[in-house]
Amino acid sequence: MEMQEIANNIVLTKPFSLRNDSDSDSEENYSAPNLLQRILSLLKNVRPGSDLTLFQLPPLFNFPKSQLQCYGESVYSTSSDLLSKCNTGQCKIERLISVVAWSISTTRPPLFGVAPYNPILGETHHVSKGNLNVLLEQVLHHPSVSALHATDETENIEIIWCQYPAAKFNGTSVEAQVHGKRKLRLLNHGETYEMNSPNLFIRILPVTGVDWIGNVNIRCIETGLVAELSYISQSFFGFGGNRRLIKGKIIDSLTSKVLFRVNGHWDSTVTLKDTSNGEERVIYDAKEVISRLQAPTVKDAESVWPTESALIWSSLSQAILSKDWEKAREAKKIVEQKQREVSRERESKGETWVPKHFILSQSKEGSWDCLPIQKWVPPSPIVTL
Repeated sequence: MEMQEIANNIVLTKPFSLRNDSDSDSEENYSAPNLLQRILSLLKNVRPGSDLTLFQLPPLFNFPKSQLQCYGESVYSTSSDLLSKCNTGQCKIERLISVVAWSISTTRPPLFGVAPYNPILGETHHVSKGNLNVLLEQVLHHPSVSALHATDETENIEIIWCQYPAAKFNGTSVEAQVHGKRKLRLLNHGETYEMNSPNLFIRILPVTGVDWIGNVNIRCIETGLVAELSYISQSFFGFGGNRRLIKGKIIDSLTSKVLFRVNGHWDSTVTLKDTSNGEERVIYDAKEVISRLQAPTVKDAESVWPTESALIWSSLSQAILSKDWEKAREAKKIVEQKQREVSRERESKGETWVPKHFILSQSKEGSWDCLPIQKWVPPSPIVTL
């Protein structure tokens, strides 16, 4: 994996890309020896139905990123600017179609057997790509709630996410339901698009595999246009040709009329078929959008926040990249011990932790939501092309 390391040990690595992309990282870089055997050993004392959300993995099962970085990369790491296309659509239906393509682009190929670090409370990730500034903060630890705010003042676009996964062990598989809401606001058009995330499904037996599954609904509050998408994995036994299939439709909810049919594979191409005339066109090409992705670079090291993910986890990331597992275990232990010490100190003073960049709230039903404190995300000293 390509790595950039600077004087104060900020470690930034390439985003995950398509498996068949020559520039992407190979799975072998992360797979531990006897991976399946090690996973079964790790889970041997875990009962089916157990919550694995905050399950502590040994570094051997980590790749060198925090979950915050993975969320952020799905927004700022693209080879083509799909967000601008959302804004430049000439009519409401074309804008919704562009939002559908952008939503699909946030789905990235996962790796089997390895996972990102669980972010610590108050951890941040802040990156700029052109005029798009992206900021994430870990706003809660139990449950693990992550907030994202991204703004582009030139295009007048705003993105707000509040996400919290809930992973359960089912005996032969693990399913991580990604709760929370994503909002994309096209301020020039007065349109807000609300959507959810697919769920991550990890199959351990009989054939190992990992994929995104479930239903994603994208709704424009103002226009009433809705896209209903289904992410479909291969069969339970791991065979069949329908891997990473996506199907769906675009509906005018005011008339219940189906306007378009969506069909394809989210890791290759997705097409749109007009129900009125049968015309079909490609609306998303994964090779164009999530290949040739580069690691961010540091423009001004002194301005990087001490809460930055790439700084907090730098020693662990370096050790994983060097395959120095003894050093990796010690580096992870240091970060986690410091988090516990800070928490105990806060409790002893009777203090309640408050997020710095978001206002966190919980509904009567128990769902979490996040509201950014700043109107616009400031430019970051970490930048990407």
